[in-house]
Amino acid sequence: ILELMAADRKKGIVNKLEPDSKSQVTMMYENGMPTKVKSVVISTQHSSDVNQSQVREIVRPYLAKSFSKELLSGLKEEEFYVNPTGQFIIGGPDGDSGLTGRKIIVDTYGGAAPHGGGAFSGKDPSKVDRSAAYAARYIAKNIVASKITNKCLIQLAYAIGVSKPLSIYVDLFDKDEEKAKYVENVIKNNFDLSPRGIREMLVLNKPIYECTAAYGHFGRKPGANGSFSWEKTDKKDLFSK
Repeated sequence: ILELMAADRKKGIVNKLEPDSKSQVTMMYENGMPTKVKSVVISTQHSSDVNQSQVREIVRPYLAKSFSKELLSGLKEEEFYVNPTGQFIIGGPDGDSGLTGRKIIVDTYGGAAPHGGGAFSGKDPSKVDRSAAYAARYIAKNIVASKITNKCLIQLAYAIGVSKPLSIYVDLFDKDEEKAKYVENVIKNNFDLSPRGIREMLVLNKPIYECTAAYGHFGRKPGANGSFSWEKTDKKDLFSK
């Protein structure tokens, strides 16, 4: 939603919206798959010459472009919230300072997966708060891409001054302990999860982080400049039995 809004704003297609914005979508799931959009919240900075009813109609098309008609079919008008606290004219650092480190969940999985608690933005890749989270994502994506499972959680634990992870935890959500142990051994034998190893594996010592400052760090397309290298699935064959 926000990417579409920003793209049209930058192209001049819409001229009443300003840069500061955020969104939240609550969905219903059945068997791990989304079935219905339950509620939508869009807060967006806007110019002073539009009222909230006008802002609502400006952003409405972006909701329709972001979800299928089937997913939106059950969304009630009273559950579509646009600037629910009222006008939003002053934004950015002028309106809300001290943002770094506050958006760790929206930057990652929206609460659908555990988070170690450390923020990403503002840290170089020598900090495992950032680089090891990318490595865990990279490994989990390749495991799922190998089709050995359709859901995977990787947890890595580190201690200051110790280069290797203290533990590697694998959850494939299928109660197959033998398969989980197999995957764990593949990880240990093929991935250097030291801070240096991660930086070299994902080529993180490059100026590739500006694009992570908005729209999340995960679920993005790898860029030609090396950005989002942790979204590649080039190691999936390692996990195929």
